Amino acid sequence: MKKAVVLLLLFAAGGFWQKIAAQDFPAFKMLRYDEDYHFLQNDTTAHWYKNLKYSHFGKNRNNFRSFGGELRWQYQFYKNEEWGDAPPDDDGFLYLRNLFHADFHFGKKVRLFAQMKSNFMAGRPQPPRQIDENQLDLHQFFSDFSFGKWLARAGRQEFLFGSQRIVAVREGPNNRQTFDAARLIRQSARFRADAFLARAVTDRPGIFDDGIAPPGPSLWGLYTVTREVRFLKNVDLYYLGFYTENAVFDDGRGRERRHSFGTRIWGKGGAWQYDGEALYQFGDFLDKKINAYTASLHLRHTLTGVKNQPVLGLKTEVISGDRAHDDAALQTFNPLFPRGAYFGLAALIGPANLLDLHPSIEWPLTKNWVLGADYDIFWRHRLADGIYGPNVRPIYSGRNTSARHIGNQLGANLSWEPNAHLSLQIEATWFDAGRYLREVSAGKDVFFAAVTVQFKY
Repeated sequence: MKKAVVLLLLFAAGGFWQKIAAQDFPAFKMLRYDEDYHFLQNDTTAHWYKNLKYSHFGKNRNNFRSFGGELRWQYQFYKNEEWGDAPPDDDGFLYLRNLFHADFHFGKKVRLFAQMKSNFMAGRPQPPRQIDENQLDLHQFFSDFSFGKWLARAGRQEFLFGSQRIVAVREGPNNRQTFDAARLIRQSARFRADAFLARAVTDRPGIFDDGIAPPGPSLWGLYTVTREVRFLKNVDLYYLGFYTENAVFDDGRGRERRHSFGTRIWGKGGAWQYDGEALYQFGDFLDKKINAYTASLHLRHTLTGVKNQPVLGLKTEVISGDRAHDDAALQTFNPLFPRGAYFGLAALIGPANLLDLHPSIEWPLTKNWVLGADYDIFWRHRLADGIYGPNVRPIYSGRNTSARHIGNQLGANLSWEPNAHLSLQIEATWFDAGRYLREVSAGKDVFFAAVTVQFKY
């Protein structure tokens, strides 16, 4: 009954917010602190939503405050979760994410951004994981100081780099990822450089128990983006350093220090879009030397001659795994802080020790409705290594099997976005367990379904 009430209230609000969305407001961004409402300072319209997004204080109209947030309701259901090894759950479970932020600008040079979170889980048989619940805490709190083309930022904040293969906001799970960090950013029309030193925040389920500078993994580096490059369109070059005391791989557990050098080439030409990325890693894990890599290519083609112009996609990846157990080397790739739902919201497998081939289609049915489908085939890259979850923790070992084929995943989703504020997504995933999973687990096929309703303001 409660589920139906929530849905009815949100849908009833759709028509009301359609009027708000029809006004000239920019689209919401994945990083809410990137939204800029300076343009409203000369708008004399008396409207409560405009005043919510821009309200100046003092005589200087560059001194203003802006408020916003989101409410996300999500229902998930698994049949044979963890391929039959998890406790059965016939009813599914609920997630509720509630974020609220306040953005204060003091002239054009100083800014303070704060965001609270209150995220809950209900009905899941297992205890809350780090990604599931955080009843009340400070999600972001940082200050900006601008001088020319340079920006200095310090405090708790979200990160998002490139295609989010390596460092992401972790939008799929209930708790998004944050860092306690200091950053120095230089940006112009064609170039951006972002240097940073950060420590990942570990979400805890209680009230104000995340702490300040908690003992999480450390991340540091330099990420650059150059646009309008001749022939290549756009090029990212980056270095990322990573350290943790609690790394876990199929070949052991302990201290890890890893260095990653990567590049990404992306852009579009005509009906084609392309995104290619390659990354090499070295360092040490316990007394082992790290030597790992990944390479991916994602192509998208819009069928301009077909009604509503569907988009065909093809993605393929090579993600290295460990060649041998108990030797002096580790070849398992570490994706550091990837999207939590890397291969779909079902989040059954993470990006380590994998070969995958992933065709897809995205077909707009109407202005507001979009239908999507995808099919993913997974193999282990190295037979000595196991498979990993989205949190870069081993799910099953590779020590007692020589099977390579992990399984095939078929997904479908239907999304509705009547305006910029409200969205609905219905999705389903079927994972056909391959020989590897049948040998190391109960080996049952997994069915997953989810309904997500999201409201932003």
